[in-house]
Amino acid sequence: MNVLVVHAHPEPKSFTAALRDQAVETLQAQGHQVRVSDLYAMNWNPVASAEDFTVRDNPEYLVYALEQRCNSKEQTLAADIQQELEKLLWADLLILNFPIYWFSTPAILKGWIDRVLVSGICYGGKRFYDQGGLRGKKALVTVTLGGREHMFGEGAIHGPLEDMLRPLLRGTLAYVGLEVLPPFVGWHVPYINDSARQQLLENYRQRLENIGEDQPMQYPRLDQFDDRLYPLA
Repeated sequence: MNVLVVHAHPEPKSFTAALRDQAVETLQAQGHQVRVSDLYAMNWNPVASAEDFTVRDNPEYLVYALEQRCNSKEQTLAADIQQELEKLLWADLLILNFPIYWFSTPAILKGWIDRVLVSGICYGGKRFYDQGGLRGKKALVTVTLGGREHMFGEGAIHGPLEDMLRPLLRGTLAYVGLEVLPPFVGWHVPYINDSARQQLLENYRQRLENIGEDQPMQYPRLDQFDDRLYPLA
């Protein structure tokens, strides 16, 4: 299996970085091929703009998704996007590894998503959910956060974690056709002791060693809807 780990944390000594390293070590030990995109170390540009295209289908007015389609077809995307897109298409499993910021991803990771999940390849027209351009691949979201586990769930102060991650899990990863595995969560990470952190790393190792047994989360399929995308009776 080919695995792409997209890592987004500004501190190389962070626990999030330790999770990245655990993923690489565990998956390589199982014989998988692993590549890492460390977005901060790469000084990744998160801003989607006209500079992402070396040719323009419409030089007078920027419709970003349409220019993605044109430039991906002609292989004239900016070099940094093309390199990441090639890694993504190579991968059988995509791991997004990041701390939760403000109920969301760090901006640098959101910018990777905006620029690399290219229209015309990853999605477009009715190529979404189970018909998305990345169907047949899997995704795992690995997150760290400061909150305690009891603060998340039905009736809890912050609500269910999956609701917080819905724009990523459903609106992004499932949308482009990926089979989304249940997230791995490092709870309360800034405040726990080293023993608890080591236990989290051990739990992650065990999860990754058995990743093939994970059942993906359930999202819509196009065969549940008619041609106008109304639900079938």
